[in-house]
Amino acid sequence: MKAADEQAFREFVTSQMASLRKLAYVTCGDWHAAEDAVANSLIKLYPRWRKLDRPDLYAKTMVYRAAVDETRRPWRRGRERSIGHAIPDVPIDNLSDPNGVTDERLRIRAALDAVPTRQRAAVVLRHYLGLSLEDTAQVLGCNVGTAKSQTSRGLAKLRELLAAEQINFNGDETEEWRNAIA
Repeated sequence: MKAADEQAFREFVTSQMASLRKLAYVTCGDWHAAEDAVANSLIKLYPRWRKLDRPDLYAKTMVYRAAVDETRRPWRRGRERSIGHAIPDVPIDNLSDPNGVTDERLRIRAALDAVPTRQRAAVVLRHYLGLSLEDTAQVLGCNVGTAKSQTSRGLAKLRELLAAEQINFNGDETEEWRNAIA
C-alpha cells in the first residue's frame, strides 16, 4: 500500500474508531467482544482500502456483522446475553451525578439490550449514528422497507420497555441516544 493510502487509512481509523466501537457494543452488549469485532473488521478492511468508494459505510457493515458473529461464538453461548450482571440490584445514590444522567444512561442501555439484535442495530444506525435509511439498509444487508420496519419495531419495543420502567422518553430519540450511549 502506498504511503498516502496508509496515511488516509490511519486518519480514517482515528476519526471512526469511537463510533465503530459504540456500534459494536450496542450490537453485542459486551465491550470486550466489541473491541474484538472492531479489530477484526479493521484487519479485513485494510487490504481493501484502496478499492472502496464509501469506506465508512463498508466499515460499519463489517463491524455490525462481526459483532453479531461475536455473540455466536461457542464460548459466548453459555453466558446469558444480559447486562443484568453489570448493573447492581440496589439503586446507587448519585452523589457525584446530582442530575441523574448516569442512572438514565444505565436504564436506556438496559432497555436497549432487551431490543432484538437486528432491530437494535437498525435503531442505532438510524438514530445514533445518523445514517440515512438507504445506508442503514445497506449495512444491515436488507432492502429499504425491511430497514424501515426494523427501525420502527425497534423504536416501538424501546418505547415499550422504557414506559414499563417509567422513564420519560419524549420521542426525540436522536438527542437522548447520543447522550445516553456516549
